[in-house]
Amino acid sequence: MNRSITRPGWSAYSLAALVIVLDQAVKYWIVRVLKLEDRPSLPVLGPLHFTFVPNTGVSFGFLRAQQDLARWGLVAFSLIVAALIVWWARRAHRVLQALGYGLIAGGAVGNAIDRARFGFVVDFIDVQRIGFFPWVFNIADSAITIGVIALLLDSLRREQPDAPSAAADPDTSR
Repeated sequence: MNRSITRPGWSAYSLAALVIVLDQAVKYWIVRVLKLEDRPSLPVLGPLHFTFVPNTGVSFGFLRAQQDLARWGLVAFSLIVAALIVWWARRAHRVLQALGYGLIAGGAVGNAIDRARFGFVVDFIDVQRIGFFPWVFNIADSAITIGVIALLLDSLRREQPDAPSAAADPDTSR
C-alpha cells in the first residue's frame, strides 16, 4: 500500500495551515487590537462592516448551543471532520479537490480553536446592509463554504480513463 502524500495533498495541507493562521491572526486583530466587542459596528467600505458576534452555533450561527457539553461536542466534531479531510487530502490528485480539502480543514480547525478558547466562534464580517445576506461570519466560515463549493465543482468533472482500453483501440481488434 502506497502511503505517500501526493503533491496536491501537500498543497491542501499548506492551504489548511494558511487558513488557520490567517483566520486566527485576523480574529486576534478584531478582538485584541480593534476591541470590536466594545463597539456596536465598525463601517469598513460600502455595505461591509465589522460587527462582533459571539457565535455559539456552527457556520453562520446555525444550531446555537449554550451548554458546555454542546461546546466541546462541536469542538470534537470539528476536529474529527478536519482529521478525516486531512486523511483524504493525502491522496488528492486534482486542484479543486485539494483546494476544497484544504479550505474545509483549515476553516474547521480555525473555528474549533475559537470554540475551545472562548466558548464561541468570533464572527465579524457583516454584509447585512446588502439586503439579502443576514448572517455575520468569519474567514473560517468563508473557507468552509468555498471549500464545499470547490468539492462540489470537482465532483461534476468528467472522469478521464487512466489508459485507453484494448476494446476501444481499432488497431487491436484485427
